[in-house]
Amino acid sequence: MPNERSSAPSSTHFSATAVAVLGLGPMGRALAGALLAAGHPVTVWNRTPGREADLPARGARVAATAAEAVADAPLVLLCVRDRAAARTVLDDAGEALRGRTVVNATSITPEDARADAAEAGARGHRLLSAAILTPTPTIGRPEGTVLLSGDAGTFAEHRPTLRALGTVRHVGTDQGRAAAFDAALLDLFWTTVHGLVHALALARTEGISGAELAPYAQGLPQLLPAVIEDFARRADEHRHPGDRSSVASAAAGLTHVAHTARARGLDTTVLDAALAVTRRAVDHGHGADGVSTLVELIADPVR
Repeated sequence: MPNERSSAPSSTHFSATAVAVLGLGPMGRALAGALLAAGHPVTVWNRTPGREADLPARGARVAATAAEAVADAPLVLLCVRDRAAARTVLDDAGEALRGRTVVNATSITPEDARADAAEAGARGHRLLSAAILTPTPTIGRPEGTVLLSGDAGTFAEHRPTLRALGTVRHVGTDQGRAAAFDAALLDLFWTTVHGLVHALALARTEGISGAELAPYAQGLPQLLPAVIEDFARRADEHRHPGDRSSVASAAAGLTHVAHTARARGLDTTVLDAALAVTRRAVDHGHGADGVSTLVELIADPVR
């Protein structure tokens, strides 16, 4: 099935597939709401009652048990806090899941996704692993992005229903691939967020307010699309010319920032870790290479 970007169409474009949503945190409620808006019969269940908010008023049926929730739903969306909670919910649903397709949108590791797929076969249901890449306000809109991995035929069968969630893409038959995309992108997101909060803390120590710093900080993300595309190509080609910036210059810059932050009494744990990797690259003779060469060192720490 080719990747496809499309807006979530009106309910007339869908067959009215019944869906069960297990887990009613903010994301679970958003998923259920998008399915209701697209005209699907939706049954919801949460381990702690009373989390359904306005979903019943919008047409959702509230089940008393997980098994009851999935009884009439060929498609089940599971969205809970972690893998332990997901396994508990699946155990609660038990035999009622047999013959159904479960889309597990719980954040788990690629290894756990693969193990869960094998277990699903033993339980008698099919599994698609999902990674939701965008926040709750985007769900049900074109900018809402959900990656799914697992059997291509199962994805094709349920794609018309899943499109109610936004833009859905099948990223491979390996069950772990959606979780791998999720982990890599969260790696980028949270290290970026750490950089922001650390910068705000550093600026504060010098009497610079967040409002003063923000206009200049907002210019940095505008540089990222070109950097991401360039680094991705270099990483795939294993070629890292230092024509624009070098590892040695990055080490010098990081040293300056870490020294300044340390002198102000700030926590420099993350900066020190980044500096250690960068200095190791220099020590191994890669100082003149482009900064993207750090991909090779991180992927193979003993090189």
